[in-house]
Amino acid sequence: MHNSGGGGSDGVCHVVAMPFPGRGHINPMMNLCKILASKRPNEILITFVVTEEWLGFIGAEPKPDAVRLAAIPNVVPPERLKAANFPAFYEAVVTEMQAPFERLLDRLQPPPTAILGCVELRWPIAVANRRNIPVAAFWTMSASFYSMLHHLDVFARHRGLTVDKDTMDGQAENIPGISSAHLADLRTVLHENDQRVMQLALECISKVPRANYLLLTTVQELEAETIESLKAIFPFPVYPIGPAIPYLELGQNPLNNDHSHDYIKWLDSQPPESVLYISFGSFLSVSTTQMDQIVEALNSSEVRYLWVARANASFLKEKCGDKGMVVPWCDQLKVLSHSSVGGFWSHCGWNSTLEALFAGVPMLTFPLFLDQVPNSSQIVDEWKNGSKVETSKLDSEVIVAKEKIEELVKRFMDLQSQEGKEIRDRAREIKVMCLRAIAAGGSSYGNLDAFIRDISKPLTH
Repeated sequence: MHNSGGGGSDGVCHVVAMPFPGRGHINPMMNLCKILASKRPNEILITFVVTEEWLGFIGAEPKPDAVRLAAIPNVVPPERLKAANFPAFYEAVVTEMQAPFERLLDRLQPPPTAILGCVELRWPIAVANRRNIPVAAFWTMSASFYSMLHHLDVFARHRGLTVDKDTMDGQAENIPGISSAHLADLRTVLHENDQRVMQLALECISKVPRANYLLLTTVQELEAETIESLKAIFPFPVYPIGPAIPYLELGQNPLNNDHSHDYIKWLDSQPPESVLYISFGSFLSVSTTQMDQIVEALNSSEVRYLWVARANASFLKEKCGDKGMVVPWCDQLKVLSHSSVGGFWSHCGWNSTLEALFAGVPMLTFPLFLDQVPNSSQIVDEWKNGSKVETSKLDSEVIVAKEKIEELVKRFMDLQSQEGKEIRDRAREIKVMCLRAIAAGGSSYGNLDAFIRDISKPLTH
């Protein structure tokens, strides 16, 4: 039944997964691969391709037998990996990774029968098309942000415009398909992000129509209207398969030594829903001035908090009051799912947003970069399971003053207030929606099955 477009000669479907080399892309793609492997352990083989640097980071992490890692050389010298030089990093990734990836494909056994490639890499779709194997474009941000960029790209190319804040300021109102609420967010994104980054992002988006599938890490019910509009645009299946977060690991061996983690023990000793969990993501961090203001405000607010501060952990530990705990790293989904966590102060990266939605935890939004701005709007205005930290610019740097933070945090963590009750009820409703989507008969469950059936069949043209 299987032949050259889908399953290999031995009936195994061999998917090569190629994520963009950043944590916000590798994690969701790996989570998807684990879910695919758990659904068809004997029929699917996945080769997950990372750079040598990333192999060093994730090589030892547990994964199913059906998922194997393969490495290609680092294309970018480490000094260009810094967030400060993201445009140069992005440029290198979309231009220099393709050749080593193709050399790897030539060596793989059994030969690949499908490619799963991050949209933000720009080249996997062309590689698969040339080799006549099906390719799924994998999008690691919200369906809304995808739709925004798609409409912006079509509009700009149709009008022959360069996408920068100056050109788009006068033109933005005319973009068909973008609502006025999204328009405000798009303006912010154009104003606050490097022009080259925006151009590269749109080039990547413009390649998607040549894919065979578009996989979204969101949940159908969360962004139903946008997903329906994307399905109407593309001639191929658009599958929301989310949330692509490590929920499979949540239920596993509860007696393993997780409780040896100090932060879990600490959470175990706190009252229900009393802890504010804080994380601003792995990519950009806030300034030390801002951190000082936040930690002082938290200490005087008397609110319990667990702060994952990565490189800044030791600096913050010294300032931390007796109600707080600062750690360099934690298992975020386990923390968010802990009964003593009552709120999440987040930069609104899409993966963090999905984990909060899945865990039923309301969010205090603090967007810093790119899609985090529209994500924050969705949380506050559409889903109504959070509130926004209003920022103001001081000397070109965004600063929120201590007094304001203190008042905000107290209000957000007040479980008895009307506002506190409403956002928590809403957060719980969304949790139920997510759990339903991944259960048998749910939207994501069905889409994953359909996707596996599709790529196990020969490609017809």
